[in-house]
Amino acid sequence: MTSARDIAARGPLIPVLTIADPAHAAPLAEALLAGGVTVLEVTLRTPAALEAIAEIVRTCPAATVGAGTIRDAGQLAAAIGAGAAFGVSPGTTARLADAARESGIPFLPGAATVSEAMALAERGFEVVKFFPAEAAGGAATLKAWHAPLPDLRFCPTGGVTGDNAGDYLTLANVACVGGSWIAPAGRVAAADWAGITGLARAASEELARLRPG
Repeated sequence: MTSARDIAARGPLIPVLTIADPAHAAPLAEALLAGGVTVLEVTLRTPAALEAIAEIVRTCPAATVGAGTIRDAGQLAAAIGAGAAFGVSPGTTARLADAARESGIPFLPGAATVSEAMALAERGFEVVKFFPAEAAGGAATLKAWHAPLPDLRFCPTGGVTGDNAGDYLTLANVACVGGSWIAPAGRVAAADWAGITGLARAASEELARLRPG
């Protein structure tokens, strides 16, 4: 069975995608795939998000597409119904944690403190989304967490850019990073798929070089 560690290991970067027009879903996914990025997170921040997930699943079988910004069990169920292969949350309530464990799909629950991360580890989660990464102390915080939490791996998201992603990926407890800089809203709105492919290729190559192992 695919695990959260498997998802995180497929690439150093999971792009965080906010798709307002479902017609952009397939060409955006194809552009990212052409740039070497195969794991995609579509946030549930727009009315088009579930349709976008379903369209990518239908047209881009090489992509592993998940749903982000999941806040409750109902959204998780809807995302799974649309075909999402994994889920991501900005934070984690007890009910959402229970629903995620019961769903059977890989899930990256959100945490911003050591106590939250410990509580998620007690529930069996192995990869945790560190959010909002930069506001919560950035790479220095995760470096400090490694000694007391050596078994946990993190996907920092929130303020992560091409300029600072490498600071995270050089840490032993970072499995991957999440960010939106390779698919900026302006390029998506302009249907600049070649430009997005170029950004994805540059980021995936550079970050793969930096990631330990």
